[in-house]
Amino acid sequence: MKTIYFDNNATTKVAEEVLEEMRPLFCELYGNPSSMHTFGGQIGRRIRKAREQVAALLGCDPSEVIFTSCGTESDNAAIKGTLAALPDKRKVITSRVEHPAVLQVCRSLENHGYTVVEIPVDKHGRLDLDELERQIDDDTALVTVMYANNETGVVFPVEKIAEMTAGKAAAFHTDAVQAIGKIPLNLAKSRIDLLSISGHKLHAPKGVGVLYVRKGTRLQPFMLGGHQEAGRRAGTENVPSIIGLGKACELAGKNIKQENQRVKCLRDKLETAILAKCPDCRLNGDKDNRLPNTSNISFEYIEGEAILLMLDKFGICASSGSACTSGSLEPSHVLRAMGVPFTAAHGSIRFSLSRYNTEEEVDYTIEKMPEIVNKLRELSPFVPK
Repeated sequence: MKTIYFDNNATTKVAEEVLEEMRPLFCELYGNPSSMHTFGGQIGRRIRKAREQVAALLGCDPSEVIFTSCGTESDNAAIKGTLAALPDKRKVITSRVEHPAVLQVCRSLENHGYTVVEIPVDKHGRLDLDELERQIDDDTALVTVMYANNETGVVFPVEKIAEMTAGKAAAFHTDAVQAIGKIPLNLAKSRIDLLSISGHKLHAPKGVGVLYVRKGTRLQPFMLGGHQEAGRRAGTENVPSIIGLGKACELAGKNIKQENQRVKCLRDKLETAILAKCPDCRLNGDKDNRLPNTSNISFEYIEGEAILLMLDKFGICASSGSACTSGSLEPSHVLRAMGVPFTAAHGSIRFSLSRYNTEEEVDYTIEKMPEIVNKLRELSPFVPK
């Protein structure tokens, strides 16, 4: 049975072009880029090329790109490194719908004497900008707000937030893990200070990420040891994955129009048909201001996990929320923050597409979803009689 993969916000397949770019780095070009000899030096040149490829996608200078192990490390490095560089400021502002890689770090800071403010969202997942602006004061070290939500796809006005934050002399960080490759970026014209990305969200391998640090931004190194990454992140580089990420960023730049046209059309077709064919379901998030590949739909009276199990029997992969919280019986913290009713939040499914999905896959899923929903509702004791 063919696998239909609609869980690309959790992870993506490694592009064939990326794999081919990485292949020589395992057994042929295996030198250490820090070595003085020519064999290692050629690896260093490949890393410089990858850094330039990443910078081209971000619209920044290559010197502002730091390679990390993942988006979570980039988030931690941005938050903790900023606070270490600004020890006299004791306030951090974030949102209630952040990824756990940001939210859990911020909440842990309360145990160390920091004031942490979580800005609420409305029923469409849109941030309360007035409240955010009121909260920024002279004691604020950092504002950290995601670029796009991983569960609903809602895109936040990060450029406006960056301007707002800069006016109060606080640093601004955004987790752009879901936005990268789907939304055009030009950080050279932005007031964003720090930005995190993760390779496996844009068809690069797992285990590699980037932290963008704008020139002049104060940041203490999160990883100490050797001199790698210009002394900003110690540890021998994950060379094959860094090279793969560079190639993936090059491909993402070439395919960003496809993401915003063809992928969006497939997403809209899938979403519109499901909402029309399945009664008592609702779209979660801002319909007009979200990522082109993401659709989060709640089905009343049935469990999201049950829907996923039945989808899996037909070879269809989706998600009931963030991959980092799968297995939890608690409804999504994002949907709770949006005020989605409990009966709907428990029945939420996220479909996230990529440029590798086809119209035939969408049609097949549209055919199976009403069958699945109707069968589960027949078995559910919660359906009103």
